[in-house]
Parts: sequence; C-alpha cells; structure tokens
Amino acid sequence: MKKTVLVLAIAGLFASGAQAADTTAAAPDGAERNSPEQAHRLDEVEVSALPIKQTADEVIAPVSVLTGAALDDAKAATLGETVAKQPGVQTTYFGPGVGRPVIRGLDGPRVGVLSNGASSGDVSTVSQDHAVSIEPFLADQIEVLKGPATLLYGSGAIGGVVNVVDGRIPDKLPDRPLSGRMELRGNDASNERTGMARIDLGAGNFALHADGSYRDTNDYDGPDGKIANSFLTTKSGSFGGSWIGDSGFVGMAVSRFLDHYGNPAEPGNPAEGEGGVTLKLAQTRYDLKGGINLDAGALEAVRFNLSHTDYTHTEFEGDEIGTVFLSQSNEGRVELVQSEIGGWRGAFGLQFLRREFQAIGEEAFVPQTLTRGYGLFAMQQREWDRLKLDLGARVDRQASDPVGGIKRDFSPTSFSAGMGFKLAEGWHLNLNLDRAQRAPAEEELFANGPHVATESFEIGLPTATKETSNQFELGLHYHSDFVDAKVAAYTNRFNDYIYLADTGETEDDLPVRQWSQADARFHGFEGEALFKLSEGPGGHYDLRLWGDTVRASLDNGGNLPRMAPARAGVDLKWSADAWRASLGAAHYLKQDRTAAFETPTDGFTLVSAHLSYTLESSDTTSWEFFVDGTNLTNQTARLATSYIKDKAPLPGRALAFGVRAFF
Repeated sequence: MKKTVLVLAIAGLFASGAQAADTTAAAPDGAERNSPEQAHRLDEVEVSALPIKQTADEVIAPVSVLTGAALDDAKAATLGETVAKQPGVQTTYFGPGVGRPVIRGLDGPRVGVLSNGASSGDVSTVSQDHAVSIEPFLADQIEVLKGPATLLYGSGAIGGVVNVVDGRIPDKLPDRPLSGRMELRGNDASNERTGMARIDLGAGNFALHADGSYRDTNDYDGPDGKIANSFLTTKSGSFGGSWIGDSGFVGMAVSRFLDHYGNPAEPGNPAEGEGGVTLKLAQTRYDLKGGINLDAGALEAVRFNLSHTDYTHTEFEGDEIGTVFLSQSNEGRVELVQSEIGGWRGAFGLQFLRREFQAIGEEAFVPQTLTRGYGLFAMQQREWDRLKLDLGARVDRQASDPVGGIKRDFSPTSFSAGMGFKLAEGWHLNLNLDRAQRAPAEEELFANGPHVATESFEIGLPTATKETSNQFELGLHYHSDFVDAKVAAYTNRFNDYIYLADTGETEDDLPVRQWSQADARFHGFEGEALFKLSEGPGGHYDLRLWGDTVRASLDNGGNLPRMAPARAGVDLKWSADAWRASLGAAHYLKQDRTAAFETPTDGFTLVSAHLSYTLESSDTTSWEFFVDGTNLTNQTARLATSYIKDKAPLPGRALAFGVRAFF
C-alpha cells in the first residue's frame, strides 16, 4: 500500500482527472499538427459529445480529449488500447484485436462506446471476447467522458462514454475543394500490414466524405515466443455526404466493418487436427444526421441523428460454427439547444432505442431478446464572475423482453450537479455530484449456458433490479506558462451493483460464473501534469507525469473481479522544426486484491518511444515518416482486466514504422 501511495504521489503531483495534456488541433494539411506552439494550446478542443458546445477546459465534468498528433501517436488496433494512457482509463484484452475501454474500474455495459454521438451498435458489451466495431485509425478526435454520463446517453453510460468523431457526415464545408490523409504502417512483432485513406470533397453547398482501412497481422510475438491463434484481419470503409447552408446541415452516411480474429486462449491443437476458436463479425451501419440553426426565440438550434445497424458475429470452433450472434438496432436522438434566458443556457432532448438481439447455436447462452427504451433529459448551465453551475436530470423507460422468458421493465432516473470555482488566477476547483441509475443488460438478466470463448458457463440473474451510482468528485486544475496540471479524487457508492462472479463450481466441465448483485464502493485518484521545460532554438521539451488508482470492494468486504491496477507514468517529449521524439514508461502495480477464485496479477513496466520527421512537399501537402517502439524491455505484461491474462500476455518488444500523408 505504501508503495502504491508513493508512486502515485510522485507521478500524479499535479494530476488530472480531466483530460489529456497534449490536445493538439488537427490541420488538414498537417502544417500545424506537429508545431511546438500548437502542442501547447491546451484544452482548446471542442467536445462534440455535449449538447452545449464547450471546449474541454470549460467542461466541469471530467473529460479527456485526444486529437491531432497526440491521437496519431496513440492510435492502436483497438479503441481500448488507443485511450489506455489517459488517466483513469484502461482497457480489456482478448488478443490484439479486442479491447474495450475501462473507465475508473467500470467496463462492459457501464461504458458507452459511441460513433459520432450514436451507439456503436455492436455486441461488445455481451462478452469480453467481442470486438468494438469502430476503427480508431479513422478517428479525427476521441473524447472520454469520465464518471456517469447517463444524463446524455442513458443508463448504459453509468460509468462513462468514449465518443469517436470521424467526420463521416460533414457538418461544415471543408476549407479546400479536396483534402485528406493516408497512412501505411508495419509492425515486426506480428508482420502487420495496415493501410488507411480518407478523402473530403467540397463543392458549393455540398461536402462528401469517403474513407477505408485494411489491417492484416499474423500471430504476434510474446516475450517468450509466438502466441498461437492471435491473428487479426480488419476491413472497414464508409461513404457520406451533406448539404450545408447558413441555416444548418443534413447528411447521410453508410459504413461497413468486417473483422476476423483468433482467440489466443483457445488455440486448439493443430498436431491432433483440432482447430482453434476464431471469430468473424460484420456490421453495416446507416446514419442520418442534421442540425438547424435558429436566429430568434427560445431555441438556438435543433440537432438530430438516426442510425440503423445490422450486426452478425460468428464464433467458430475449428471449422465448425459454435455460436452466431445477431443484432439489429435503431437509435434516434433529438436535441433542442436553448438560447440564453436570464443568464441560463441549456438543452433538452429525447432519445430512443430499439434493439433485437439473438444468439443461435448449441452454446447460445443468451436468449433472443427485444429491448426497447426511450429517455428524456434536460440540462442547464449558468456562469457568474467566479462560479459556474451545471444542473441536469434524465428519466428513462426500458423494457427487455426475452423469447420464452419474463419481460422486465425498468425506469432509471439520474440527476447531476456540477460547480466550478475560479479560486485565483490559474487555479480552478471543480465539484461534481451525480446520482445515476442503470437498467440491467440482457446477458446480466437472461444468460444461461456455456460460452466457449470465455471458457465459462454463465448464469444470469433474472430478478436483478436497477443499479444506482452515487458519485462525489473533487478536482483541482492549475495552469501557468510552465505547467498545466489537474488532480481529481472521487468516491462512488453503488446500490445493487451487478457483477459476474466465479462460483468455484463446474457445469459441462466449464467453470460456472454467476451474475450477482450487492452494494459496492469505488474510490480513486487520478492525475496528470504537463511541464513545459524548455522552448528555444534547440527545440521544445515537455515532461508529462500521470497516474491513477481505483479501489473497488463489496460492502461485505469482498473484492470485485478483474479490477484495473494502480499505474504511474512519465513521458518526455521533444520537438524542433520537422522533428518530434518521445520516450515514455508506464508502470502497472501488482493487483493482488482479487475476488474469489481469481489469480493475482504481477506488476510490470512498459517502455515506449517515438520518432518522426515531417517533410513539407508543398503548401498543402506534407509527409510524416515515423517509427514507434513498444514494450522495449520485452516485459511479460498481463492485464488484470483480462479474462485470458494467464494464457495470453501482451505483445513483447515491437517496432512499428510507416508514413502518413496529409493533403
């Protein structure tokens, strides 16, 4: 315990629970992406996931934003790995193609994963081996809302939201008739071949967008040898367009995501002709989005989006089909943005969802279920000289109707209050109070059967009730010409927390995991500080320190399973003219506060490095050549959040290299 406190106290000296220190703005031609001056414009990025448009620094609730060069450096094969170096955010792991964000120890159906403000429409919450159907390499900006975001996005966001903004439906005309970017990269540890391209066109009042990506990897190298059945092949693409005028915009997009990957926990036995477990998923998505700007009256703007997704996910045992997951969903959202009235700004909204989920096969452990839901929300904001106040409320109605089972109805309600105080020049204090509720997910209610991918027999809790979160958070932000730093501490008391526990029993030679419900408490600390060490002819030097810890336990004294460990990190960055370089290390402490029948996880340190050179070939075109090194000390690293940590460690030492073009 003393070691944990000491490491975090050093790494999180001025820490931040709110956002990435490096939020460089993306320029289409790449001209300013890597400039030292741009890298120091902190907190100036607008958070698109919020109805009342604000920069990250203006938001009282904890938010983290990745964009520009910082996002390019962080991009990985999974969304979870891409955001995993943000304080308070870690990732699950089921091989190199499967990783979902974990926010302050919460994951699965408690963390909303959004594409341009709408649900991803996949089944990644049903099981940890299911991939998220979003390609992070195509993102312009990734926003992380930490803490309950149920007011905006319903009960599935009781732990937070990760919103991926990729511009597939343009909402403003591009600066030039033709712009875009391309990237090619490889990786020696898995023989990776990755390529992506994006093009944006503008003519008159019309804007068009097209993108595509392809990734193919072999089994990756672990610290002690090849990890069998860890291959990955991903293809994705989209086409969209909008009409954009002075009064607003309306646009549509269609996208396709294909994924094929192995389960390294189930490699089979090729010598005996036994194939491993592999998974294929395919999703087609249709989106309609628009906004109307109003010049007078009580309303400032009206925004809406509608989406439809068709999703298929097949698990193979060798050449035999084990289980097929099917999901069709329709989701819609309307936001009415209020003009300022008596000093108050605000927004009101309506959201609805209809999802039909079905599992087919001998190991279909969740029955066919129809879920319907709708929610009404409102938020208000006002500023005085030194004080800023945010208030919000939401009420939902959700019904889950399984074939052959008993329909369950829930009415979650949520309230929030946030206060920001300007203590003195450069000093800001934020206080957030949240009461949020979540309706149980289909798998938590109705699971009953074997699940080969996670090697378990899952049993649901059909009598589960609403889960209630009561969170208190205090944050402090200090900024000056030399340092930009934030620290946050929080406590979160859950009534009727739902969790998946190992029972120690077996069924069909599989360990039985039972969905259970009990009161629980989470509390934690996270921090980040960026020190601007030097700005001169020899280049710009920045030092980033960060750290986080979360403790989660049941009121009866037991530990919750698969909890993220405490971490501390340091990054030294240098930039000069066309060059950028960085060296960083992240230390994960041992996780031995385990649940029953769960093994402890050793600590480890991951060392990484980056080097890039930008060549300006014209006023509108630039090329960036880069090399990235990960796990440079070849440590054996296992994530405590992963079901398969004891069978599949993280990749060993690897070098990635490539080129990006901006035009």
